[in-house]
Amino acid sequence: MPRVPGFLRSAITLTVFLGLALLARAGQQPPDPPQQQSSTPAGSSSSKSKPHYSHANDFLVRGTVYNEKALSFPGAQLRIRRSGEKKFRWESYTNSRGEFAMRVPQGADYELVVHVKGYVDQARPINAKEGNDGSFIFRMELPGGKS
Repeated sequence: MPRVPGFLRSAITLTVFLGLALLARAGQQPPDPPQQQSSTPAGSSSSKSKPHYSHANDFLVRGTVYNEKALSFPGAQLRIRRSGEKKFRWESYTNSRGEFAMRVPQGADYELVVHVKGYVDQARPINAKEGNDGSFIFRMELPGGKS
């Protein structure tokens, strides 16, 4: 049998050892992932009990905001609150063409307020009890009626 140099013998031995280790491991099943503790009783849903909300019966509030020169007004702030309440519940901004669209639950009266810095705020009532769509056009005015 021919003589094998020492460094080559070490490399062959290491390769054989690693090959045997891989073969031994190949026959094993991977360990099971750790089980998470569930705080919900068996048989109940594991989701975060969020109620499912359908937008099928929402009232769509949409429109366009223009400046004092009848040009579209991008970035105008729109806020909606229920009539008689102080807190605004919905907020949005107009897009690059001055348009907006917001959904509110149908069956109540609301107030829509448009705010742009340097202009007079404008408010409109919304009757969301009938139908499913309300369209509005706002022309913002400078304080003191300046044009």
